[in-house]
Amino acid sequence: MAIDQSTPTPDARPLKPLRALITGGAGFIGSHLAEALLAQGATVVAVDNLATGRYENIAHLASHPGFQYVFESATNETVMDRLVSESDVIFHLAAAVGVELIVRDPVWTIETNLQATEVALRLARRYRRKLVLASTSEVYGKSAAVPYREDDDRVLGPTTKSRWSYAESKAIDEFLALAYHKQFGVPVVICRFFNTVGPRQSGSYGMVIPRLVAQALRGEPLTVYGDGHQSRCFCNVRDVVRAVVALAADPKAEGEIFNIGSQEEITIQALAARIAARAGSPPEVHLIPYEQAYEKGFEDMVRRVPAIDKIQAAIGWSPTISLDQTLDEVIEHFRLSEGRGA
Repeated sequence: MAIDQSTPTPDARPLKPLRALITGGAGFIGSHLAEALLAQGATVVAVDNLATGRYENIAHLASHPGFQYVFESATNETVMDRLVSESDVIFHLAAAVGVELIVRDPVWTIETNLQATEVALRLARRYRRKLVLASTSEVYGKSAAVPYREDDDRVLGPTTKSRWSYAESKAIDEFLALAYHKQFGVPVVICRFFNTVGPRQSGSYGMVIPRLVAQALRGEPLTVYGDGHQSRCFCNVRDVVRAVVALAADPKAEGEIFNIGSQEEITIQALAARIAARAGSPPEVHLIPYEQAYEKGFEDMVRRVPAIDKIQAAIGWSPTISLDQTLDEVIEHFRLSEGRGA
């Protein structure tokens, strides 16, 4: 899927031909990023050990002359050394993601996030490569200062709640990336994603939209965790990738952090009702206590809304794809992938 460039937007400045390395390249966002870069004439190497990524996400790219897939962990410094040396820019997306996975396997979450980023930054320094780091809105924790701005204070729960281990590991990734930029001059750009969604996203690790869509298409009650009053802003992956590519091409973005997300806020209970309506499913919603869905004492944030003034000022970016269109794309993807017909 190529990004439509027939009507350029302010952020749609084309990249010069380059060699891009995407860690986590077989993941949901990584596969869409690979498509966008190939469409702009880049060569792309996707490295992924398929711990959470899926080869099916990139199988359609296998015959593309500019694409290469490497089955390996981004923590393998020997392999990564060669791949970084042959690249111009590193898009570091490899990470443990999803609340369910984080709660179930906190050791792997912390080790994967920290070790892979350490390797990527060391090699970016060694070969003087630009590194675009994928971070997350989770770093804001449960702060009530909505909308979240890049320089806001962070409010997180205690270390006894494994819920916050992902947020802390990604915050350390950010600290380390900014330290490499300040101390060694490594050109880094940090992108904080807010609930990126779209086709190919898996519901296996707690991602709410694919999980609810799958339930709706099976005619099952839609399960909403907590009281359903918590709200989120969901941004289409194609809008997100457009921002990432533009930031990577802008030298003024180096050493900076940018929120990337929609400001179209919706409660999860309203989201479930909208998914049921658009999928033609009975609007039956079951509320599941957090303790049952995750673990005892699980904490969540009530609202998660990004301020996007900074990225708008930097590259003129803002989301263009509505939530309804995104939901329709995800529903259609599930129908086709599961052989349900249109």
